[in-house]
Amino acid sequence: MMSAQQQERALSTADLAAASQAPERQPETPVADDARDTQALAALFAADAADGFRSRWNEVQIAFVDDPRKAVRDADELVAQVMKSLAETFSNERSRLEQELGQTDKGSTENLRLALQRYRSFFQRLLSL
Repeated sequence: MMSAQQQERALSTADLAAASQAPERQPETPVADDARDTQALAALFAADAADGFRSRWNEVQIAFVDDPRKAVRDADELVAQVMKSLAETFSNERSRLEQELGQTDKGSTENLRLALQRYRSFFQRLLSL
C-alpha cells in the first residue's frame, strides 16, 4: 500500500489536465499597464513553501546527470504538486471568504472589495507566469 506522500508524489501534470477539462482558450484581452502597476502582485506561495519547491527543483536538476528519465518524471510530478498546492491554497482562501460573506456583519462591501482585489492580484500573477 502506498503512503500518502507516495500517492501525492505520483500525481502528474497529465492528471491535472485531465481533471480540469478546461474550455478552449480564448484570445487574450490586453490589460492596461496601469492596472498592473497600481497593485503589487501577491505571492502565490508562502516563502517557506516556495523555498521547499525550489530545493526540490534543484534536486531534480542534479539528478538529471545520473538518471535523465527519472529526473523528467520527477520534474513532472513536482510541477503537478506545485499546481495542486496552488489550487488548494486558492480553495482555502475562497472558503474563508465564503464564511465571511455568510456572516451578515462581515459580508460588507469593503470585504467584497478587498476580496476582489485579492482575486485580481492572483489572476494577474497567474497571467504573468
